[in-house]
Amino acid sequence: MLHYLAIGSVLGLSAGFAPGPLLTLVISETLRHGMRSGVKVALAPILTDLPIITITLFILARLSGFHEILGGISLLGGVFILFLGFECLRTKGVKLDLEEGRPQSLKRGIIANALSPHPYLFWFSVGAPAVTRAADRSVFAVLAFIVSFYACLVGSKIVLAVVTGKSRSFLTGGKYINTMRVLGLLLLLLAVMLFRDGLRLLGFLW
Repeated sequence: MLHYLAIGSVLGLSAGFAPGPLLTLVISETLRHGMRSGVKVALAPILTDLPIITITLFILARLSGFHEILGGISLLGGVFILFLGFECLRTKGVKLDLEEGRPQSLKRGIIANALSPHPYLFWFSVGAPAVTRAADRSVFAVLAFIVSFYACLVGSKIVLAVVTGKSRSFLTGGKYINTMRVLGLLLLLLAVMLFRDGLRLLGFLW
């Protein structure tokens, strides 16, 4: 269970801190309309990801006996996590575009997350396979992965919104960049683990 708790936490933190449309929206809504608006945007993944999780788990359940396909999915997940890891290592900060407008934070957050390819790629190639493996151990392992992932994903975005509200320079400062580099290295390690699992499923490793 601790294994899936750690994996969920690393993936959640990296997704939460990583620059992207949703994080930019969290910060911009906080600066324009207050912390409450930023928190609403941060909660968007909880509302939008459930259908994605359900569909991907349904598909993988149908493919549970096809090791070659699951191995390919694991390799795809490794490539995706490897890409995210390098993106974290290359991060130089977050740029904001603070145009004025009406506060429609939750709606904007849901749209931004629903239209982003990252949730779909993540749950198909990484998230759902991890949940499937965790289910083979216990329901507590599944809960450990999902709860830790979303707690860190949403929590990190809320923390960034609060900190940035007090200091706009934080997202271009050394502490943020160094945090992203550490998370990037952890993601590279996780990518290696996914490549290993994929090669085992394909029969290249024992």
